[in-house]
Amino acid sequence: MTRDSAPRVRGGDGAAAGAGPAGGLRVYGVSAAVEGQGTGRRGDPGAGHGGTVPGSPDVRLRDYVHGYVGFGPTMGLPAVHRVLPEVAVMLVLDFVARPSRLVTAEGGAARMPSLPVIGLHDRPVLVEHGGSPRGVAIGLTPPGAHALFGVAMSELANTYTSLADLVGGRAWCLVEQLSQLSHWQARFALLDRTLAQWLAGTNAPVATVLRAWRRLTESAGQLTIAGLSDELGCSRRYLEMRFGEQVGLPPKTAARILRFKGAARILTAAGRGSFSEIAGRCGYSDQAHLNRDFRALAGCTPTEFLLRRSSG
Repeated sequence: MTRDSAPRVRGGDGAAAGAGPAGGLRVYGVSAAVEGQGTGRRGDPGAGHGGTVPGSPDVRLRDYVHGYVGFGPTMGLPAVHRVLPEVAVMLVLDFVARPSRLVTAEGGAARMPSLPVIGLHDRPVLVEHGGSPRGVAIGLTPPGAHALFGVAMSELANTYTSLADLVGGRAWCLVEQLSQLSHWQARFALLDRTLAQWLAGTNAPVATVLRAWRRLTESAGQLTIAGLSDELGCSRRYLEMRFGEQVGLPPKTAARILRFKGAARILTAAGRGSFSEIAGRCGYSDQAHLNRDFRALAGCTPTEFLLRRSSG
């Protein structure tokens, strides 16, 4: 299997491409709410928020898929944007081939694979795009991605991998079928059917991992790993081993990203309160730890994060 490793990089603006269990699916820094949107099966990009159209998967896929989002040329994608760590494995199916590169901290660049599968990341990455995007993004739960691809998720962590390397020619057939449909309702229905077919006969995620993942996301990462292990009746070592296999990052790192995402969400909301209050609400022991995580996971301080968001 050929993989393009995402380098550790600094600088650039923009936001995440990913999905949060407690929020909307995001692609290329534009958010499209999934929860509370019913089926989300409507219109074409351009009519929705920022040129995006959200879609919710069939309820039978809920342990495997966070959601879908269609995106089009009116999304307003910046030429270079920063992709922040997320807690979803993203599949980006672009209907029009566009040259994209991963920008390194040293100023170099690596080619972005076609139809990228973006594993869980514990660092920000700069992505440089060419042309106007048009396609659909799929946010998978990490255990769902493990079941779908049948590889250890630690192999996909901090990498961008071509979907074709993981599922073969089926990837290109799916993109062709999606591009030939004229409405997003039909495209999301096709994704439901296709993912259900691909998952048929695969090994289901380990129940302990699913429960652990749900508890971490429900608590926004505020559960201690020792407490989570006790609650699940397993050792911390067992949990770490299973997370490496079916999530891709250690439980402690996943919890850290979840806390960061919660803080970032509150930080950009109206009436957010002070940084110290946000730190307390999100499970940080103090503001210094909040600042540390923003520097590590966003590449900037909370104040700089706000300034970048407000400037577009």
